[in-house]
Amino acid sequence: MLTITYFLAMDLQVTHLRTLQAIARHGSFSRAAQALNVTQPAVSMQVRHLERALGLPLLERVGKRAFPTRAGEVLLAHADRALRELEAGVERVQELRGVVAGRVRLGTSASISIYLLPPVLRRVRARHPEIELVVVTGNAPEIARAVVANTLDVGMVSLPVRDRELTVLPFYRDELVAIAPPQAAWRRRRTIGAAELARETLILFEQGSTQRRVVEGWFHRAGISPGHAMELGNTEAIKQLVGAGLGLSISSWFAVRADARAGRLVALRLVPRLVHQRGIVLRKDKPRTPALTAFLDVLQGTMRAPTK
Repeated sequence: MLTITYFLAMDLQVTHLRTLQAIARHGSFSRAAQALNVTQPAVSMQVRHLERALGLPLLERVGKRAFPTRAGEVLLAHADRALRELEAGVERVQELRGVVAGRVRLGTSASISIYLLPPVLRRVRARHPEIELVVVTGNAPEIARAVVANTLDVGMVSLPVRDRELTVLPFYRDELVAIAPPQAAWRRRRTIGAAELARETLILFEQGSTQRRVVEGWFHRAGISPGHAMELGNTEAIKQLVGAGLGLSISSWFAVRADARAGRLVALRLVPRLVHQRGIVLRKDKPRTPALTAFLDVLQGTMRAPTK
């Protein structure tokens, strides 16, 4: 019997598929290039290569944003599965060498990535240099949805998270404090209550964020309804406005600790105290690869709430 097998000659490189994934994840060629540590022209060239090979546009450009076309969505769905299988195969081969290797896709907030994540990443790099960590930032609902969709392996988010598909591992108790400009009147203070704080101009996180809901819950339990607040989505911007004397805010102690100790801001303990739980979220059915298991071990062993 003569069997003839025909192969479709098509050069679909893993690098090009990862580039397409990054653009779809970040919604931007420039942000994808930054995440991949390559130039934007290189990203554009790799997309053109894929589109020429397949004969269909894979991305639609709308202003500065980029969105997968129907063809792009189909390719990404298959590419995600194929690349996960390839990564699993590489991890198993590395296990035979006694090496923990693989890719971990982590989602977290900008504040956690700036103030809490660096020591974790240093320890992971020191213990397991073959692990590749991909860090994506967003708010807690976005990260939870991405973990449920399996576009992220694990999330470090503000709790509560109520998705039934997720396992939640509490790991960090974060005290929230009021922050004020470094003026003499505030320097003499150590605490502040809800009623007094509500009389000040407030600069808070934007509506919809988990931290904003936690803060509003604290006011509500005190029977206080604060007035209109200036809203921002960035801790650093909030700190700058508070430092300039434009209002007071409520922030995580870990995010303002260095500023308070350097005298750039005054941190006041809230009365009653407000403690906010952070957690690790994973899909309940998520396979624990050696790389993911090693990352979680380092994460839970590193995180300790700093004392005020």
